Amino acid sequence: MIDRIRLVDIGEIEKEIIIANDGSEDGTRRAIDESPWRGDRRVQVHDHPINLGKGAAIRLGLRYATGDVLLIQDADLELDPGEYNALLGPILDGRADVVYGSRFVAGQNAVSFPTRAANRFVTLVTNVLYRASLTDILTGYKVFRREALAGIGLRGVGFDFDPEVTAKLLLARRRIVEVPIGYSPRRHAEGKKVRWTDGVEALYVLIRYRLTAGK
Repeated sequence: MIDRIRLVDIGEIEKEIIIANDGSEDGTRRAIDESPWRGDRRVQVHDHPINLGKGAAIRLGLRYATGDVLLIQDADLELDPGEYNALLGPILDGRADVVYGSRFVAGQNAVSFPTRAANRFVTLVTNVLYRASLTDILTGYKVFRREALAGIGLRGVGFDFDPEVTAKLLLARRRIVEVPIGYSPRRHAEGKKVRWTDGVEALYVLIRYRLTAGK
């Protein structure tokens, strides 16, 4: 994934790569240390001593990122860095504060029916509660102007990050634009970690922040 990111041409935009290693025990740390790009000053590595979850890893990365635009990239190869220019476009031309890459705008067929159904239900609840018109709040591709996250405290440790950040952005009236993306999903046997309980938690988070105005 880092090799792909380093090769992406995003024009004159300066690229900073923050690796948040969330206490991985699968050889990630060794792969990082032995990589040919380890001496690249554009690449920073930060570690959690133990595995905490997706939300904790993202917050670790955000803590050290210095850019004006922040883009979240999972390292599991499901999403293609070749789509960075499309994701950055609405922010660079002033149409958006936040961009979500949607797997459903273009009718992505790679998404399994259970995943599609669960995602659509969670997104529908989001749209009803927050008067939004999104199609994929659980997408891994989320891009933010740095200012869009100002004043938004994030607490999520696991997959609750996605509903939490979406709820708080909508409550803060940030402009969210979606662009279509491709998707090459992993199977659970290949390390996919999302479970049905994460969908239940997402609904709880959405209802909670609606009732407490994001607090």
